[in-house]
Amino acid sequence: MSVVDRSFIERVTALYLLWRTEQRRRDHRRCIWVHQTLRRQTQFGKFHHLLQELRLDDGRFQRYFRLSRAQFDDLLSRIGARITLQDTNYRRSIPAAERLSICLRFLLATGDSFRTIASSYRVGVSTVCQIVAQVVTAIWDCLVEGYMAVPTTDDWRSIAEGFQERWNFPLCVGAVDGKHVVIKAPPNSGSQFHNYKGTFSIVLLAVVDAKYRFWHPLPGAEDREPQPHVFMADEAFPLRRNLMRRVFNYRLSRARLVVENAFGILSSQWRMYRRLIEVHPEVAEKCVKATCVLHNFMQYSEGREAPAVRGTGHAGDEPLPGLGRVAANNSSREALQVREVFMEHLGGREQYHGSRRSSI
Repeated sequence: MSVVDRSFIERVTALYLLWRTEQRRRDHRRCIWVHQTLRRQTQFGKFHHLLQELRLDDGRFQRYFRLSRAQFDDLLSRIGARITLQDTNYRRSIPAAERLSICLRFLLATGDSFRTIASSYRVGVSTVCQIVAQVVTAIWDCLVEGYMAVPTTDDWRSIAEGFQERWNFPLCVGAVDGKHVVIKAPPNSGSQFHNYKGTFSIVLLAVVDAKYRFWHPLPGAEDREPQPHVFMADEAFPLRRNLMRRVFNYRLSRARLVVENAFGILSSQWRMYRRLIEVHPEVAEKCVKATCVLHNFMQYSEGREAPAVRGTGHAGDEPLPGLGRVAANNSSREALQVREVFMEHLGGREQYHGSRRSSI
């Protein structure tokens, strides 16, 4: 057989395979609008039976949703209008309460897969994907201004008073740390989300106050007052005029531990942090933001403490110091002077705690 004949046969074979693939794709058409199992959603779906029974027992309801009935209803009243859809001539829309329960229970509370969600609630897998993205976006948009807004000058001073009272560390306006949230590597992302631990993740960089509440990590411009306010961080962060590291004093280390404790509470409350999150990075970021603002929402609700009103700072007040760039690890002379002031105030260059010595 000549080379020309062999080339002709290969082309004909390739065209035939392409034609067969196209025919199979056209023949595989959707034959039903809604699957038979999904049509019995109101008869066997978890929301219409188990959840209604759980409402009779507040303790079981809270263990199931991580929220009490009052908190669930309060949250639903805040975001219900954002996640409610209209009924159509073809199908009935999923109620807002069911949408919220799907998001809280399976993605935020337990981190189960979308397919498990669909089977339990008798809804489609694609429907669950859309619900999760819509609900976490609504949670963030509706709660951020009241429970996690950018602090005012009075807020920063209140945080500093909290660190002084609870942790005996003066002029501290927050503890800073980062947390890797492990995700499934997106297609064609290369090493964009790869970290030093060998996994793929997005990073949650948080500022936490003395009561384990998250705050918006973008304070204002540089302060010119004689006594500087500072953030607490570990050795992963550089020493800055307004960013103190934990290496010189036990009291500084103890004050900085509030951010690690807050991460522990967050991951214990929302189990998605304990497993691989198999969603798009944009959706994973929305889920992280939603859990942080829900954390604050629950803290305020359980503590009977109303959130501060935002945007009411006094005219003429200067903002407290900003975090600034933290890329380089070279300490400035001003940062070293600030650290010396804190060391002298907290008891000298060396301190003992038990049998372990901590020094600069």
